[in-house]
Amino acid sequence: MHFEVFNYIVKVLNRSVVMKKIIQIVIAQALMMLMNITVQAQNDKDAIKAVIEQETASFMNVDYNTWSSLWLKVPYAYWSYSDSTGTSFVEGWDNLNKTYADYFKNAKPSKAEISHEWIEIRIFENGAYAHFVQKIYDEPDSDETSQIRVLEKKDGKWKLICVGAIAKYPH
Repeated sequence: MHFEVFNYIVKVLNRSVVMKKIIQIVIAQALMMLMNITVQAQNDKDAIKAVIEQETASFMNVDYNTWSSLWLKVPYAYWSYSDSTGTSFVEGWDNLNKTYADYFKNAKPSKAEISHEWIEIRIFENGAYAHFVQKIYDEPDSDETSQIRVLEKKDGKWKLICVGAIAKYPH
């Protein structure tokens, strides 16, 4: 009888030890998954910033091939700019491409210094929203704009679908 009770206690304790191990493994796996999600989100944010910075730099450096490669060529692409002289917008990639054809053929590269103050980047599955302040210093001029970007992730790469910029006045 004492032997049966002893065996029962050992079985219960063994089950308890096994359950503790299983719980520890499950918790460890959950933490690893959470860390991977956090790392992936940071990687996406870094990639989004890089696309935005490349888009601005390629535009200022009159590099059509790079600038164009950063856009998703879709009919819902959108670009807008507003300052004290008025507001402009272009709808659709084809129109955007035509609008800037002369600029990329005739403009001279800029030596302007460009900085970004990142305010918010939100990622929603394969879409992202970014809000930032961009400052451009091109002696003797300077420009400060509040900007937004909307991006889509296509084939593992973030691409622009929307640019919105509003100039700050007075400087």
